[in-house]
Amino acid sequence: MNPLTLEIPSRKNQVSPQEWQARVDLAAAYRLVAAFKWDDLVFTHISARVPGSQDEFLINPYGLMFDEITASSLVKIGLQGNKLDDSPYDVNPAGFTIHSAIHSSRHDALCVLHVHSLNGIAVSAQKGGVLPLSQQSIFVLSSLSYHDYEGVALRDDEKPRLVADLGPVNQFLMLRNHGLLTLGGTVADAFLNMYLFETVCTIQVRAMAGGSELVRIDPRIIEGAQQQAKVVTRGVGGGALTWPGLLRRLDRIDPAYRT
Repeated sequence: MNPLTLEIPSRKNQVSPQEWQARVDLAAAYRLVAAFKWDDLVFTHISARVPGSQDEFLINPYGLMFDEITASSLVKIGLQGNKLDDSPYDVNPAGFTIHSAIHSSRHDALCVLHVHSLNGIAVSAQKGGVLPLSQQSIFVLSSLSYHDYEGVALRDDEKPRLVADLGPVNQFLMLRNHGLLTLGGTVADAFLNMYLFETVCTIQVRAMAGGSELVRIDPRIIEGAQQQAKVVTRGVGGGALTWPGLLRRLDRIDPAYRT
């Protein structure tokens, strides 16, 4: 379905320029998740804090496919998943359970991105989790946590355990038997983290399927991964380097996410 046929009225003149930019970036992230085929119909979420607020967030309208989402269709919600605007679209408060736990405890998490990708779930079901098999894996392993599966994430009493497992600084969380989650100080950083996470899982699944003995990276190399990342990204957030090109790619496909 062409998103333009949804007849979503523009909110550009109803919000601040800062919020509008956040909406555009978040809508782009949804479109990119669909383009990279990490989406699970309508059943995962990407949330972003409204700039300048502590308890207002943007999230997808429940029922829209990820490749239909636009800046104006995103819904503003509170920390409990309650709608704060007059959007005609519903949200899935239960789907915000994980996100609200992280946003409320990690104020550096301006964006939280969660997917049910096939390769990510496959590795999350492996007892050894992420293995040091690729160059990409060293950056994930240097900032990775695990959270055991407790059923569909609907209960508030799971939140403290999830927050404790994530820890105060890690950017990658593997939800056992469930999927992948990343966070970032920007939408771009959260998306780049997910790109790395999913790439690591894809490489691992393929390497293990080959049946040959695996060569693991020396743990000492992983210990220096964060310093190596600063060199690779020229001292700035990796998302800042990749995001403009990703937006250009989207604009060539369909710029409607900006509306």
